[in-house]
Amino acid sequence: MLQSINPFTGKVIRSWNGNSPEEVENVIAKADRAFRLWRDTGMDKRAEKLRDLAYLLESGKHQLAVEMASEMGKPVAQGQSEIEKCAWVCRYYAQYGPRLIARKTRKTDADKCYVCYQPLGVIFAVMPWNFPFWQFFRFAAPAVMAGNTFILKHSPNVTGCALSIPELFREAGFLDGLAGLVLSPEEEVPEVSRRIIADERVKAVTLTGSGEAGRAVASEAGSSIKKCVLELGGSDPAIILEDADLKHAAAETAFSRLINAGQNCIAPKRFIVLESVYNEYLGLLAAAMKSMRMGDPMDMKVNMGPMARFDLRDNIHRQVQESVDMGAELITGGSLPEHPGAFYPPTVLKGCRRGMPVFDEETFGPVAAVCSVKNEGEAIRIANDTPYGLGASVYTRNSRRGEKIALELNAGACFVNTFVRSDPRLPFGGINLSGFGRELSRNGMLEFMNCKTVYIMNG
Repeated sequence: MLQSINPFTGKVIRSWNGNSPEEVENVIAKADRAFRLWRDTGMDKRAEKLRDLAYLLESGKHQLAVEMASEMGKPVAQGQSEIEKCAWVCRYYAQYGPRLIARKTRKTDADKCYVCYQPLGVIFAVMPWNFPFWQFFRFAAPAVMAGNTFILKHSPNVTGCALSIPELFREAGFLDGLAGLVLSPEEEVPEVSRRIIADERVKAVTLTGSGEAGRAVASEAGSSIKKCVLELGGSDPAIILEDADLKHAAAETAFSRLINAGQNCIAPKRFIVLESVYNEYLGLLAAAMKSMRMGDPMDMKVNMGPMARFDLRDNIHRQVQESVDMGAELITGGSLPEHPGAFYPPTVLKGCRRGMPVFDEETFGPVAAVCSVKNEGEAIRIANDTPYGLGASVYTRNSRRGEKIALELNAGACFVNTFVRSDPRLPFGGINLSGFGRELSRNGMLEFMNCKTVYIMNG
């Protein structure tokens, strides 16, 4: 049984049964049949359907945002922004997709030689709850525009959101079966995923989730010799240099840290500050964090809702308490609210260091771990002292200095004087324990395509 539990009230919203093996087989078969038709559908028609999908997303954004707020606590205003971004990525690939994968002529000894790009087939997509629509659409828009079909296995706690996705594709007029969905309770996910990945009709896998889930999926995909793209989160550093605009840096880092109640893989989690501005920045950061309005996610004026589940709230509290026991000092937050709901207050810790959970682990909640460093070199060393490598940010009034540091940081993306974000025009992904492969831009489109060389000599 799958359950959606409202994290604001703690009450069960709805329940569903998981799919039987026969139902899973039907989903795979339909996705495979749809692929054989969709791959031969012209680019203009694919683009038309993506534009129709974008329109449906925008016209239904409030209802979809309410679904997110009910199932995982995201404020409705943030949920609407998420849906708008999904519409953007659909329109982006509808407009630019054809040229991104256009045939490329090569000059060789052949009479005719070119490189073309062909879809792989059915892609198995395992998606998380924190951005239940965006994480999916940033994979699906380029993959579908490329000619692939997909089977979605979403997080059980956002099953209502998951069910709306194939319905949107159906309403937009996509082929029956192109957008497959499998429902699986948490305890059955490993076996169901193994079965789908091993099926010869499934050609590749993409997962956004935990490191544990990534290892399991990569192992299964590897045993079947199938392409795999993994986005596994991180412990992103934000470096605040002594010449930074501190008010701007504090506002940007606080806002980014608290998006979706801190449940954001690319939010800054380790705040590395030059000692000459440490106290000033710390005060500004704490004030910015405390200014966020926490409450009912259905309230359009609320900045921060509850965390998605009570167990997630309990884990972030454990990380904070253990770090305080090891010497970190609480500046604000750090205690469980007395009112109902899976809330955790915006929390700032200073004096953080290697060895503390808030510095070593991924803190998936509204917690900022701040440390002081003597110089730029030490800041870079500490920023890179992590097994992760998703994003990083640097704040300085000297953009050349910021660029130099950005090139030295071990991450898939580094932003200077603003926070890390995903963008359809830019490749997105990490290194090391943050995963491999890229989503979005041309890179993301090519991940699930066969790059084929055609070499012709006249007979």
